[in-house]
Amino acid sequence: MPDITLNSLKSLVIFKTLYEDGTATKTAKTLGITQSGVSRSLGLLEDNIGISLFIREKNRLIPTPQAEELHKEILRLMFNLDEIKHSILALKEFGASRVRIATIPGIAYGYVPKIIAKILAINSKMNIYFDIMATNDVVRSVESGLFDVGFVTLPISSEQIQIDTIIKTEAICILPKKHPLTHNKIIDIKDLTDQHIIIPNQPNIAADQLLQLIADNNIKISGKTESNIASICSLVGNNVGLSVINSITAEDLYHKNMVTRPFTPTIHYSFGLIYRKNWRGNKLIQAIRENLSSTNNF
Repeated sequence: MPDITLNSLKSLVIFKTLYEDGTATKTAKTLGITQSGVSRSLGLLEDNIGISLFIREKNRLIPTPQAEELHKEILRLMFNLDEIKHSILALKEFGASRVRIATIPGIAYGYVPKIIAKILAINSKMNIYFDIMATNDVVRSVESGLFDVGFVTLPISSEQIQIDTIIKTEAICILPKKHPLTHNKIIDIKDLTDQHIIIPNQPNIAADQLLQLIADNNIKISGKTESNIASICSLVGNNVGLSVINSITAEDLYHKNMVTRPFTPTIHYSFGLIYRKNWRGNKLIQAIRENLSSTNNF
């Protein structure tokens, strides 16, 4: 049997239309070709694949079971061709048709999703895989090529990836609305005496600095709750205790029963965008940078 070539695609389209329309006359009208052209194309396709696709009874064409299976395969092929077309458009637009994004928890629940939404607003056919992990895991994932783009807490060092600083902010204190300390305009480390504090249960620069400040100042807290960062604002809003976190996370995870106050001494945060060095100049990276500027409203 001869091999099916790309020249057979036209015959496959004619067959698909014939299968769906039911008659050569209607197919010819649908495709804007002659009825004899439809019959000739069907004959060539059957010769090419070595299968009879229709039972011919007078003026009727009855699809064979093989025709039904071929029709299903052609539908899958058409879907894949459409996906390829969208991928090519995405490659033209961004230099990539898909992107795998990893981010730290602290900016995963609002900040990074906003960036993803803006990218998809430009091209809704972009395929995105998004995951949340600790900074060290984000770095390793981007270095190894498992992920294309990462958002991390700085500082980090790596010879294999590009590191761009994207956000600088400071820690703030979040408290339950009815907490006595809400009367203070600024919360000082000494105000944490006898307070129950809530800290992330994953490695976190601010939490480490906060615990160090508590130790250095001999602050006696009443206790602490260690939690996934996504739950901290909810825990505060439900009167479990108070916390010191970065302002971006506080805004992303805002709870109606919490308030925020500046915190001293200042704890600084820096977040970075990381990607493999061969992605420098990539249109997708440029688009992310452009949308970062409109997202950094904290």
